[in-house]
Amino acid sequence: MSAELQISASDSASAALRASVAGHSLATAQWCARLGWPVHPLAAGRKTPASNCRDCRTPGHTAAGCACLSAGRWCHGFHAATLDQRRIDHWWSKHPEFGVGVACGPAGLVVIDIDAHEAQPPARDRLLPGIPIGDHVDLTGISTGFHTIAVLAALRGMPSPAEDTTTLRVRTPSGGMHVWYRAGDPRRWQCSAGSSQGRALAWQVDVRAHGGYIIAPGTTTSAGTYKVLGEVRQPAVLPGWLAQELERTGHLPAPSVPAPRPVPPRARQAVLAAGGGADTDRLLAAVLAPVAACAQVSEGAGFSDTLNRAAYTLGGLVAAGRLTQESAERALTETAATARPGQDRRAEQIIRSGLAAGLRRPLNPGRRR
Repeated sequence: MSAELQISASDSASAALRASVAGHSLATAQWCARLGWPVHPLAAGRKTPASNCRDCRTPGHTAAGCACLSAGRWCHGFHAATLDQRRIDHWWSKHPEFGVGVACGPAGLVVIDIDAHEAQPPARDRLLPGIPIGDHVDLTGISTGFHTIAVLAALRGMPSPAEDTTTLRVRTPSGGMHVWYRAGDPRRWQCSAGSSQGRALAWQVDVRAHGGYIIAPGTTTSAGTYKVLGEVRQPAVLPGWLAQELERTGHLPAPSVPAPRPVPPRARQAVLAAGGGADTDRLLAAVLAPVAACAQVSEGAGFSDTLNRAAYTLGGLVAAGRLTQESAERALTETAATARPGQDRRAEQIIRSGLAAGLRRPLNPGRRR
């Protein structure tokens, strides 16, 4: 077990003890990086990232293209998060008072941040967004995020994440809890705040994912230490029911479905290269090759446009009687699922849009339109 996960300090700890705890920050950062969790410094005794340099504090300055990041400086918070052990050693050896933040998105983490700030609950429609709670339901006793996440879990017939002993759970100094999970697929789960009028999972329950960071276990702030609960030291895979709730409440980016566009010359040439009299398998292989090639890159690679072009082209071939719509849909779906696992819904929308456009423009290889 890593030394930083054995730390225990109370709010009444002496300054000397807190200094000793701060000395474990390097070990904590190294441990996180070994697990594949990029880390960045937090300001001494605080939950916020270490401050930027003077130039980076200039109004309007952003992380995009900033020279500090390429130079190995920690400006811009989680944007500077790294797995480089030499850089980590340099940062925390020079500043052992720094805390440790983990960039959730690059780490593939989804952390359920449950608050314990007792307060009067909001309007019924904001307790569990998207789930109506009638006036006949007695809400007496609901005052923290532990209550709302427990109600949500009970509605789904599942135990509360706060009681999930199979995954890493961290008690926060304020009495809340961070429940750490690993994303089970490449979907880019988004952050949210439980008090938000927009995207939210439950009142007083925040979500830390892409675009956010979480405080590493063992880190000490002026309020106390983030302490691991139980014996589990690594996150379990995000439960299916919780993934469904996150999707229901808008924690995935809106799918970007490109507008249908004419088949570009390279797509036409792919069909022509297969030969006007080629069989269906050769035609499909030629058109789907660019989609399949996207599997070599985990993100980007123009996947949406590539899939759209393939769907448009196959739609034209279907309209020309070269293959059936069923075989085109099946081939597109299978290829897209291999190239981008876990993005079935997005792929389905793109395929449907592209095929519909292509069906209106029959494509006969070897003959100009």
